[in-house]
Amino acid sequence: MIKVGDTLPAATLMEFSEVEGNGCSIGPNPVDVTKATAGKTIALFALPGAFTPTCSAKHVPGYVEKFSELQAAGVDEIWCVSVNDAFVMGAWARDQKTGSKVRMLADGSAAFANATGLTLDLTAKGMGVRSNRYSMLVKDGKVATLNIEGPGKFEVSDATTLLAQAKA
Repeated sequence: MIKVGDTLPAATLMEFSEVEGNGCSIGPNPVDVTKATAGKTIALFALPGAFTPTCSAKHVPGYVEKFSELQAAGVDEIWCVSVNDAFVMGAWARDQKTGSKVRMLADGSAAFANATGLTLDLTAKGMGVRSNRYSMLVKDGKVATLNIEGPGKFEVSDATTLLAQAKA
């Protein structure tokens, strides 16, 4: 399992873009994790699935709300990663009104989740292998802080916790 001090795994996430601009074509676009984190501070949070109750009611809204404070604390980008396809993540971004505040990144085949060792097996609930709920502060591709939730919990991966860590 990934830990503080480790480099994020080399992986490609997918991001849906509805508006063409700045060289981004419309539709799903690959995001090379290594290149996208180079020289940046990223507030990354991951969760089991788009449109799920806790994720939609608390997790994503908290990061949207704390966007300005996280930026003031030195965070360049906020990433939400979930084992869903880019089209679902795009629809969820519209629903959650994340705009340019939170990048909604799809880990469709759970390759990133598996590479970090932060998976959650929800096969018995008909959801297959998903990402565990966690947050991390990533600096230049390395994990600076890591907050992993216990089963069924939402206590340490919230935006307020990560904001305090970014300010420290």
